Amino acid sequence: MREAGLVVVTGASGMLGRATVRALASAGHPVRTLQRRPSALAGPRSGAGPGGAGPVEDVALDLSDPAADLGAALRGARAVVHCAAKVSVSGPWEAYRRTNVEGTARLLEAARAAGVRRFVQVSSPSVAHAGVPLVGAPAGAADPGAARGRYARSKALAEREALAADGDGLAVVAVRPHLVWGPGDTQLVARVVERSRRGRLPLLSGGSALVDSTYVDDAADALVAACARAHRPGVHGRALVVSSGEPRTVAELLASLCRAHGVAPPTRSVPAALARAAGAAAEALWAVRPGPDEPPMTRFLAEQLSTAHWFDQRETRRALAWAPRVGLDEGFARLAAAARG
Repeated sequence: MREAGLVVVTGASGMLGRATVRALASAGHPVRTLQRRPSALAGPRSGAGPGGAGPVEDVALDLSDPAADLGAALRGARAVVHCAAKVSVSGPWEAYRRTNVEGTARLLEAARAAGVRRFVQVSSPSVAHAGVPLVGAPAGAADPGAARGRYARSKALAEREALAADGDGLAVVAVRPHLVWGPGDTQLVARVVERSRRGRLPLLSGGSALVDSTYVDDAADALVAACARAHRPGVHGRALVVSSGEPRTVAELLASLCRAHGVAPPTRSVPAALARAAGAAAEALWAVRPGPDEPPMTRFLAEQLSTAHWFDQRETRRALAWAPRVGLDEGFARLAAAARG
């Protein structure tokens, strides 16, 4: 955006949301965050924007609450970056629908009413992953019927809702960051490290599947670029997959995450078909008697760990005028430095 207009970021208490707020503020944008718990980012910022970094304001708000005053929360905003979502591999469908689908629909409606001009929907490559290998793939169409698991299905529905709202003064682009990780990650990194430490993270079929991933600062930069270019022809109304563009085998990726934390990487291998069967059994058990945490394996997780999924980044980089500035190896070094404290 030419001038540093107010940007609203949802889900700023999460790793990617926090990084996006910092990147926007450093570029000089005032930022308002919407999330259920404090983001710890509020206050004046120092940074490299033309007029200094923009201030950050925290607003406590639950997007899944129909009574939430979204109109007031979006007042004065020129753009929205919608990071908030229920992210998990288990749980009742209603929880995903309420937050990911209905919450997105309400936010879009409020954005139009508030005169917001640009809307970046943070989606996921899983919305177009039907369990078959994706090798140098483009961003396929979101398909709720074929998406694997409740999270992917709900995000597919939300992405379709968002892209259908493109037009009439609101430019919408869906950005699908792939396997985002970095310091402070409680989703991918923390679980990989903890399960490896306990010897409960097997490689599926040797961990030979080739996958993309994205360092968090690179993903945040891509969202800032999408916010700046959402109004351009060839950008708004479409979905773009974002990744480092450096596919690695699952075994190599897991080993790098583990070594950054001083934990021995997984070496035990089990057949992917066996893991899928175990995942189906665990899902059935959790449906009847949920455990205190997520199941150790699900069918979706087994597919993600045993199926190639990496993406052609040329169109994304052209459309967003963006490229990773950190990359994987530097990201692993930063992760290790953060783990050492």
